[in-house]
Amino acid sequence: MKYLKNIKYLIIALTGVIFISCDVDEFLNPLPDTAIAADGFFQSDADVLAGIIGIYDALQGVNENTESSNSNYNRGVQFEFLLTEHRSDNTRSATLEGSRADFHRYVTDANNIQSEDYYQSMYEIIFRANNILNYVDAADASNISKYTAEAKFLRAYAYFNLVRLYGSDNDAIGGVPLVTAVAESNEDELLFTRAPKAAVYAQIVSDLQDAVANLDNSYKARASKAAAQGILAKVYLSQPTPNYTGAKDLCEAIIVDGSFSLQTDFNDVFYNELNNEVMFVIRYEFGNPNESQGFTAEFTSFKRQGRQDGLNIVNPNLVEDFTLNGGNRTAVSYAVFGDPLDPSIEVTKFLPEGTDITTDPAAPTYGANPRDAGNDWIVLRYADVLLMHVEAIMAGTGNANTPAALSSFNAVRNRAGLANDADGIITQEELLLERRVELAFENQRLFDLLRFGVADAVLQDHSARDNDEDITVYPSYNARALLLPIPSREINLSKGLLKQNPGY
Repeated sequence: MKYLKNIKYLIIALTGVIFISCDVDEFLNPLPDTAIAADGFFQSDADVLAGIIGIYDALQGVNENTESSNSNYNRGVQFEFLLTEHRSDNTRSATLEGSRADFHRYVTDANNIQSEDYYQSMYEIIFRANNILNYVDAADASNISKYTAEAKFLRAYAYFNLVRLYGSDNDAIGGVPLVTAVAESNEDELLFTRAPKAAVYAQIVSDLQDAVANLDNSYKARASKAAAQGILAKVYLSQPTPNYTGAKDLCEAIIVDGSFSLQTDFNDVFYNELNNEVMFVIRYEFGNPNESQGFTAEFTSFKRQGRQDGLNIVNPNLVEDFTLNGGNRTAVSYAVFGDPLDPSIEVTKFLPEGTDITTDPAAPTYGANPRDAGNDWIVLRYADVLLMHVEAIMAGTGNANTPAALSSFNAVRNRAGLANDADGIITQEELLLERRVELAFENQRLFDLLRFGVADAVLQDHSARDNDEDITVYPSYNARALLLPIPSREINLSKGLLKQNPGY
């Protein structure tokens, strides 16, 4: 996290003082042995800033190449593609074996270790944010509102991920546990009581509104006003009752501000890091075991560079959409290796440093240690905002034809080398297609399908097509799988208080 790395050792001191004595089973809201430990650490502005950076460290997660154990290592967002892209029609595992393959086969159960780790990782972020908010008054007076907003931004981001992946629409079951302060005891029922989904969204909105009001655009790898506006726009589009006007206003505020723009070359979005299109990223550093990520190496299969046989392998129907609508995004997004009759179609948006697939595409070469990759993970970029702008104008009606909508939509298409929309009317299907090829492998597709209310129909069709082609990757698909199960470990810790999602 380049800027963040400058105070990495303060993070280590922070975690040593506050987190090291926690019960490793208490991931939901780990508590220090005494409040004195935390009070003893947070005594200056530098201490609070170190705590803020510690939240980003939890978001970044631990590289599986550094700590290979399957349990008790918070991977942050490093498993997110399994829970999102693999559960859409975009990608799958190279094999049908193992817990990672369970996601694209829709047989994930409550004991799945990657789902458990992601759930715990998001609550680790929430705990650290809550802890900072408890002691933020130790900061300089001029920084308190900014640090508060930054912690709230990160808490909101974690809750947004959790509620979309695990939160039930049934109020009798609830969304996810909503904890906004450090609990007094690990027996606190709030740790295991699922708040209604609407209540979780209300807290997310409140936190992000605070971030919009109190942050500026100084950073891309830390919370900013624009990042808060963009993510809040997505929240407004995703919440049980969408706020299309609010989302439209936020997108237009970003557009009018003019601080962000589309990169002319699509390749530069991913390989010219911190460019003008990027709005919020999670930073990694190549070759540094403590600051790198291992997931991009797992995207290789033909000449395997990761620990697995290959993950995020591109599905044939996505290739079809790229062929018709990818434009110059296609060559940047994926590559085809091996036997043309049985190819390996692999993601190339995030090739580890030192990769060369151009000299001899039949024999790609990779850098010294692709498992310690330094590719930043892009959470939000300007193209996403432009397409959300179209969605907000569409407002659930199924089409949009205003000059503003066409301007945003065509800007993304034109950058891809494609002509303007042919008839001047953007349909929901066209918008979903454009989002699919523009944001492929960026963990957006599943959420798009859910938000547009077409996930079940699209994935039923995808399942049928793949089974007809003898891929048999979705033998157990059914609508219950659109919601992940609450990890059994958390239910056990709650002594049964935490309710499971339907069908698990």
